[in-house]
Amino acid sequence: MQLRNSSSRYGWVSIVLHWGVALAVFGLFALGLWMVGLDYYSTWRKDAPDLHKSIGLTLFAIMLLRVLWRWVSPPPPAPANHGPLTRLGAKLGHAFLYLGLFAVMIAGYLISTADGVGIPVFGLFEVPALISGLPDQADVAGVVHLYLAWALVIFAGIHGLAALKHHFIDRDATLTRMLGRKA
Repeated sequence: MQLRNSSSRYGWVSIVLHWGVALAVFGLFALGLWMVGLDYYSTWRKDAPDLHKSIGLTLFAIMLLRVLWRWVSPPPPAPANHGPLTRLGAKLGHAFLYLGLFAVMIAGYLISTADGVGIPVFGLFEVPALISGLPDQADVAGVVHLYLAWALVIFAGIHGLAALKHHFIDRDATLTRMLGRKA
């Protein structure tokens, strides 16, 4: 399999970034749901949020890399059987996923840095609190983080169902290209 994207399929870098981000997003969502239900005496009460933040900041860096890679190695064009509305829907959907991911991660950062304290990343280094002390920063960012996370996970599910529809009903190469197979 090739490293870069071609006119007929995605390269392995794009594929690893795509599926790795998807796994991280669903994992972070599950971890977030689980950790907010922990009681005061749980041994994970501090470790789960620290893990969530560390993975979230790592995902932020990976998403920056993903955007850079998309510029260096553009995705293959839409299959010929996709009409103008399907192409527009795909562009808008991908834009929402990218922008939404960045927005949910920025909101998470704003929650964590509201008190002016940096965020340790796996105990290796700390990301400084560059923005803190905004009025109701943690509360507002928390609401944005929560609802946007739900919207992203639901939309990612719809994104996956659309890929399955293209594969099994339309019988086009939409899904096989993201699996590294030739169109």
